[in-house]
Amino acid sequence: MILEVAILNVKKVLSEDFENNFKKAENIISSMNGYISHQLKKCLEQEDKYILLVNWETIDDHEIGFRKSDEYQEWKSLLHHFYEPFPTVEHYK
Repeated sequence: MILEVAILNVKKVLSEDFENNFKKAENIISSMNGYISHQLKKCLEQEDKYILLVNWETIDDHEIGFRKSDEYQEWKSLLHHFYEPFPTVEHYK
């Protein structure tokens, strides 16, 4: 199992909109091959900061199966415009 970790810094005052869009986007990611589970947690110290943890069966399920899919384009349109700066994504085993 691979853990994808992304620190998400959301543009000021857009957290509520981000959370609403994430509710739609999580249906996309949870339908992907190799997806196991995910958690989105809001930071207590910094109002517009989140951590996204996604468990995948393999790194290829994330990097190829998800990121190169048509579904990823929908995920991207729902969420990517909220980030500043764009998050670094890392994988752990």
